[in-house]
Order: sequence, then structure tokens, then C-alpha cells
Amino acid sequence: MIALLTYPPLGHSFSLSPFCAKAALLLDYSGQPWRREDTNDPRTAPYRKLPAIRTAEGRVIGDSDAIRLYLEGLGADFQPGLSDIEKAFSRALIRMAEEHLYFHVVLDRWGRDEVWPTVRQMYFHELPALLRKPISNGLRRSLMRGMDAQGLGRFSPQERLERAEQDLGAITDLLWQGPYLMGATVTLADMSVAPILNAIRQTPVETPFALRVAGDPILTEYIDRVEEAVHGPKTARLTA
Repeated sequence: MIALLTYPPLGHSFSLSPFCAKAALLLDYSGQPWRREDTNDPRTAPYRKLPAIRTAEGRVIGDSDAIRLYLEGLGADFQPGLSDIEKAFSRALIRMAEEHLYFHVVLDRWGRDEVWPTVRQMYFHELPALLRKPISNGLRRSLMRGMDAQGLGRFSPQERLERAEQDLGAITDLLWQGPYLMGATVTLADMSVAPILNAIRQTPVETPFALRVAGDPILTEYIDRVEEAVHGPKTARLTA
């Protein structure tokens, strides 16, 4: 059986990380038997990041995209019936979510002073109290330097919201055309985009960015529709 190494749940979300939630969607959709193994320490995982999977043969595969490729090698088809042009469009949607919207999530959780104390407690509660602040604050400074180098960290929260709005608007426009991003059937694009949107919605403090998604019925119904289409009833989602 495949083991999914994942960060623990966040509220009603499968995991703190949208990429771990994506991996769970891929695994369920593939039909492969699997179980979750929660950890807050990614240091022994490939690339020192989660998610990762441990296969029945003992291989450890890191990164949600590599996990997808492994499952495709076992016969999973995450884009059934899509043309080459549609697959290219899907790839662009995935990159928009994972390489742009995701960093808005990071900055909303780690970069806002009113959110950071809550995030620190949720992410680092296993650390001894005397070490929690110095270790987590050091990680936060390092991350914010990275966000500054990446460029998005140089914008104000309002400027970031305005930039993210263009992506959210594009997703909403597509959802006016059908229940899923690529039409009538859930595909890889949905299994990548919906977890990012849910991560925005599940930010543990009500920021304008979180409220933007949580208050949008098109986006919230879409998130829930994708999860139900792949995972089944809500009661089964956190304990797979």
C-alpha cells in the first residue's frame, strides 16, 4: 500500500499544505490503495518538502507532480478525453495556481503580522514553548527574504489582492462554462487548482484574501464539488 507523507489537517482541510491535499486527490482518483502518515518534519523527505509517497516497494517519491507521474505509470489517466490543446491550457492553469496564487497564500499566512501569531501556533505547536518563537521567527525571516527575491513580497497586501483578483476572475469565468475547469469532468487542473483555492479559504485568520474566496459561492461550491467528486462524502476526507 502507498503511504502519503503529509502535513496534518488544517480545520476541515486535508492538510496544512495544498500540495498535500492535491496528492490525496491524485491518489483517490487513481484508485490505488493508500494511507496517510502525518508529520510536521519534512527534512528527511526528497527535496526536504512534503508531500511525498512511500511506494509498496519502498521507494520514496517527493513532489506532487512526480507523484502524478508515478501514478500515471500505474495506469491513472488524470486528463481523460482532453485534446493536446486542452492539455496545454490545463498546464497553464496549473502553473497559474501553483506558481502565482500559492505564493499569495504563503504571504497571507506568513507575511501579515495579524495572522502570523495564529499560524505560528498552528504550525509549530510541537516545539517547546521556549524555542517556538526564535525558531519560527527565524524561518519566517528566511521565507520573507525569499518572497522579496521572488518579487511578490515587495507588494503591499492591497496590491497583492489586486493581482490575485485577476487569477480568481479567470477561474470564475471558466466555471461559468461548466462545473469543472475543463468542462463536465473533473481533471488534473481541478485537482491542482481547487486545493490552492481551499488553502486561501482556510487561512486561519479572516484576511481580505481569505474572505474573497470564502464569500464567493462560485468558488466555494467549486472547491466542494471537486472534493466530493474525487474523495466522496466529507466524513471520509480527513481519515483516508
